[in-house]
Amino acid sequence: MPDQAHYADKKSFFDRMLTIYGRKPVLETLQDRSLACHALHLAESNREAGIVADIRQQAQKNGVPIKIHSREALARISKNGKQDQGVALDVLCPSFQQLPHYLSEPTQKPQRLLALDGINNPQNLGMILRSAAAGDIDGIILPQKGTAALGPLVIKASAGTLYRAPLLLHAALPEALKLCQNKGAQICILEADAPLSLFYHRAEAFCVYVLGNETDGVSAQVKALADASLSIPMRNGVESLNVAVTASLIAYGPHLER
Repeated sequence: MPDQAHYADKKSFFDRMLTIYGRKPVLETLQDRSLACHALHLAESNREAGIVADIRQQAQKNGVPIKIHSREALARISKNGKQDQGVALDVLCPSFQQLPHYLSEPTQKPQRLLALDGINNPQNLGMILRSAAAGDIDGIILPQKGTAALGPLVIKASAGTLYRAPLLLHAALPEALKLCQNKGAQICILEADAPLSLFYHRAEAFCVYVLGNETDGVSAQVKALADASLSIPMRNGVESLNVAVTASLIAYGPHLER
């Protein structure tokens, strides 16, 4: 069906779109020629001087379309009218996709996913994305509810790797994990008092590691879905590690040969 195929292609295109805001982040992104920018959005109330003029000039140099909006319309585009500074930019992120699409693709190799359950600190989220993108992680399940927004603080903490991170988007984590289980995934949650060490766990061919909220840990809904509970051994009275450090240990930890 041509219409259905056109709709699917269009939806896939916009699933890979990330709209960022703020004058400095937008200018820095435009200056990175390795990134594909779809459109620059400017508020008509902006003064055409200083960094706004630099942003416009860089967009024109890169061939990025410039769209002018009312202040109210721009706030709807940025979804953060209080902090967008009258500027927003649509960036194409080639590795972003919806989780069901990822799960529908056939694969022969072992899969290791990282899932985030209520990570609401932007710095932690950015560092997690950076570690996962650099390490041996095939995808990062990012719920669209209960997670820090992908804004300037996340971009900065990720050192720009957010744009290239393999994000798997879904509305809510419990449903996302059920979809993975239907495909044979083993769900492993990280808990400080779990009896089994992460470093002694032998992962299944398809394994999803879940990181919980910085304060409350893994939610009750997610805990009920877990197939295994893993911990990181601690010495010298240390009770826990930062969640971003835990993500790094998972990304570079023991796993099946791939």
